[in-house]
Amino acid sequence: MTPKNPPKKTTLCYIEKDGMWLMLHRNKKENDPNEGKWIGIGGKLEEGETPDECAKREVFEETGLKLTEFEPAGIVHFCSEMWEDEDMYLYFATGFEGELAGTCDEGELKWVKKEDVDSLSVWEGDKYFLKKLLDGERDIEISLIYKGKGEDEHLDRYIDHKNTDHGNTDHRE
Repeated sequence: MTPKNPPKKTTLCYIEKDGMWLMLHRNKKENDPNEGKWIGIGGKLEEGETPDECAKREVFEETGLKLTEFEPAGIVHFCSEMWEDEDMYLYFATGFEGELAGTCDEGELKWVKKEDVDSLSVWEGDKYFLKKLLDGERDIEISLIYKGKGEDEHLDRYIDHKNTDHGNTDHRE
């Protein structure tokens, strides 16, 4: 059996202002696996970069905003038959400087009412950590396991590693 490569490391930051979250509608890049989805702001860690540094850099590059108040909110482990495994460091921000950039190469930036975030078109697995973030949780650790390829790809299960009521909770879809 061939050993798997270590998971790629990424960050994703959700920024809140006046009861609204800054969301990115991925609708500009050709062959984008996130096409049509609404996500937070983030990207891949560069060589020698910490997750904190990556989150600040990616937010600035994609939005023009400089984070001044942000905190780690957890980690999401993605496993997939179709894509490279990924460890995504979640962040939540409430303070920033600067003006929102007029354009973003990744898609459309939009402030969305916090109560409307869960009605956006997001990845099936994102709903689990978004609910936790919306509920104020900041110590999230879940695994999202996707099965299938192409049109058949689907969330097979998720594991909540921080569920203190019953230990690890493995949920099958």
